Amino acid sequence: MKKLLVFLVSLLLIMLRQGSAQDHIYSQFYNSPNYLNPALNGQFDGDLRMNLIYRSQWTSIPGPLTYTTFSVDYNVPRLNGGIGLMITNSSEGTAGLNKFNISGIYSYSVSFENAVLSFGLQAGMTRRRIDFSKILFGDQIDPVSGIIPGAVSDASLPDLNNKYFFDAGAGMNLVVGNFMIGGSAQHINKPNESFTGMKSTLPVRINGHASYRLALDRYDEDNGPVVIPSLICYNQANSRLFSAGFQYKYKAANVGLWYRSESGSRSDALVVSLIFDIFIKKDMYDKVRMGVSHDATLSKLQYGNTAGTTEGALSYETTFPNRSSGNSSYRNRNEGKRCYDFY
Repeated sequence: MKKLLVFLVSLLLIMLRQGSAQDHIYSQFYNSPNYLNPALNGQFDGDLRMNLIYRSQWTSIPGPLTYTTFSVDYNVPRLNGGIGLMITNSSEGTAGLNKFNISGIYSYSVSFENAVLSFGLQAGMTRRRIDFSKILFGDQIDPVSGIIPGAVSDASLPDLNNKYFFDAGAGMNLVVGNFMIGGSAQHINKPNESFTGMKSTLPVRINGHASYRLALDRYDEDNGPVVIPSLICYNQANSRLFSAGFQYKYKAANVGLWYRSESGSRSDALVVSLIFDIFIKKDMYDKVRMGVSHDATLSKLQYGNTAGTTEGALSYETTFPNRSSGNSSYRNRNEGKRCYDFY
């Protein structure tokens, strides 16, 4: 087990050094587990889970930056894993650069000793679109009066404003005792996302994450208060983001504080999160989770210019009554921690 853990940590560090930032990230990474790592698909203590997260970035800057991800995953005990579906939609800038992705996910887990090792594969299609009618060119602007009403530009536009391409990703995750570490790679096929005949490769995005669960009540480690420090790393093209912080979790409440930096030295944001778990029917393990977070910009853009970034998340987990008996996905607590114990 120790050799396996050392190997995975070393592999994660190598991936972060060699990885190629075009993709958005979520501050509430724990409320978008399938987006963070496909190996977390199906890793929950029930039968069906649905997650919805929305991010509005730099709300006071012209040209909205909005991102939405919806995922649903389903435990399949006979396969010792899960299957899932994830849909992500984004809109960026005044020209409405839109990216829509739909992907299928398959995950597989292996349990041994006091550990769980899981793997995940993700594959789907992405549509990239831009609304050229919203773009303003130089010949539509008068140097004195400004924008010329009704002016039509003579600029040559691409024949197509839609680009479709296949996109794939993979990940792995290991839980050993109270420690969890995982990593994933997206766009591993390096798809061409260019609207024209020229090649524009989408760089591989590398995610790395590590968490530790520290129980504050040694007599009740499962239900007592816990502190969960985490480190999250993102690497894509020439951009690297590091997020370090912790969650304080007690019963149905979860409070988080995070500091994020870019390329390891430049401050990016300070993030505060608040999450509540609402149990509807405890005997059937139905749970609703609601979360909200806010990023206070610390970069040169300054908070007064951006008004920060706000996220809202909603998730639902349920257990089907006719599957509760004999379902291997319901484990005894003596078997050790699982992924969902860390968020």
